[in-house]
Amino acid sequence: MAEYEGESERIWDEYEWERFLQQQDGKTEKYMQLLETYLDDPDRDEIIAREMGWTQLLDAKDWSAEVDALLDEGVTDDEEAVNTNRSAEVFEEHDLYRAAFALTIWIDQLFDQNASLQNEPAAVKLATHAALASAKLAAALSGDSLDEIGMTIAYLKRALKAITIAMDAAAQLRKPAGPITRSQYTVLQQRLFRVRDGIIALMGEYRGEWRRRFGSEGNRS
Repeated sequence: MAEYEGESERIWDEYEWERFLQQQDGKTEKYMQLLETYLDDPDRDEIIAREMGWTQLLDAKDWSAEVDALLDEGVTDDEEAVNTNRSAEVFEEHDLYRAAFALTIWIDQLFDQNASLQNEPAAVKLATHAALASAKLAAALSGDSLDEIGMTIAYLKRALKAITIAMDAAAQLRKPAGPITRSQYTVLQQRLFRVRDGIIALMGEYRGEWRRRFGSEGNRS
């Protein structure tokens, strides 16, 4: 289990996991910005290591390999968390994940039927956040360890945010003279609501289990 510096190992609640995930997001964003800024600089890796605070790399000989290895360890994304820490078979069998994955496939087919959607910002936003919601659900549902309830809820909250943004994008597509038909929008809305309502229900179940096991406050001070 991940820990904040100086903390002994204990079970984190959803809020502690959310802070941790936000820290990882911040590190990823900072790294990508630095990489874009110094991409062509011959001292790129040394500059990035210094800016990221990776002082242990300042004497390294093989910059690229060392930086890549440290980034893999310290800045993880949802897919890596799924692949390294949990079993993929678990989330692939879950009805909610299947619904979310089926939504992304349906949207892909919609793009295939109407190539003009690729030039629609709302359509791109819809596809991007539907896929993001699916990835967050995969991270949330990839294990059944009750010690990780807090992490599961944190990922479900991120999935809910992503699917809410996708729903807003879908509404923009159905405006007068929009690029999708009424029947397409009806199906899309039904699929989006199914995923959203499933996430909300699952969050309630996990929060209920957390309260049953650890009390209403859990590890929060």
